[in-house]
Amino acid sequence: MASLKTDMFANIAGSMQDRPTIRGESMESAPAGRSAIERQSEGRKRLDNAAVIRVDRIIRDPNQPRTEFDPESLARLATSLRERGQLQPIRVRWNDAVSRYVVVIGERRWRAAQLAGLETLACVVVTGEPSPDDLLEDQLIENCLRDDLKPIEQARAFKSLLATQNLSQRQLAERLQIGQATIAKALALLGLPETIQASVDAGEIGPDAAYQLTRIADPDEQAKLAREAAEGRLKRDELKERSSTPRKSRGGAKAKKITSRVFRSQTARVTIELRKGSGAEAIVAALREILHQAEAELGTSGEQAAA
Repeated sequence: MASLKTDMFANIAGSMQDRPTIRGESMESAPAGRSAIERQSEGRKRLDNAAVIRVDRIIRDPNQPRTEFDPESLARLATSLRERGQLQPIRVRWNDAVSRYVVVIGERRWRAAQLAGLETLACVVVTGEPSPDDLLEDQLIENCLRDDLKPIEQARAFKSLLATQNLSQRQLAERLQIGQATIAKALALLGLPETIQASVDAGEIGPDAAYQLTRIADPDEQAKLAREAAEGRLKRDELKERSSTPRKSRGGAKAKKITSRVFRSQTARVTIELRKGSGAEAIVAALREILHQAEAELGTSGEQAAA
């Protein structure tokens, strides 16, 4: 497995070397008898995989987890590229099948370069044959550390990494250097209906509030509270209280029929109450939701909970 974990900031060292002074150093202490070229070359090494590549020879990675880019943010970055130049190279790999370089990290800069009308970009060319999992992990780390994915996009990327690399949530959290509860709460959002997920990615419902919605078993109540949250009539703390307090049935209203299923392990028993007639898919979805909630609240991975 090819390693893509080079220090991103080390890649911009070349752009720093033409600066005339370094704070704290004296310009009068140059050793005698050495030429300026010799002094400049000391401690500097050329990168074999650094290149300036035409923008039209670069394409996006179709498997990049980020699918949407804020137009205003891209416009600001394009203006910066025109006025200040490129401050950090992007990372690309060669794809022989399409005879183009594919962006590994830096798609925002590549898109902004197109808006700015730049003809070329400074790049670091990744060598070897990285697997799709390696590329996805690098892209996810880049997005997490710099310009976060939308909540549902991020959750799907987490899910993909967990499945393809056979990792526990704890292991993935360590690899990405984020809290395990962050991953558990993000994954819980994938259990929400698509309409609510769309509201989350549109910024109408915050991810914290959306997580509270995952704790509501009644789909009708969940949809109602989601609408109130999207309209700004229900804050996160209010939603948390509503999701943790059982709602009393209205006087005279007929109680909904429910059915119970009991699942046992060597150390525990879990009872699930569902609407009458709910099938196996609803049971599996409920169990998954319960697991995500337990992992998020206890701060443990599935592996630790099973130990």
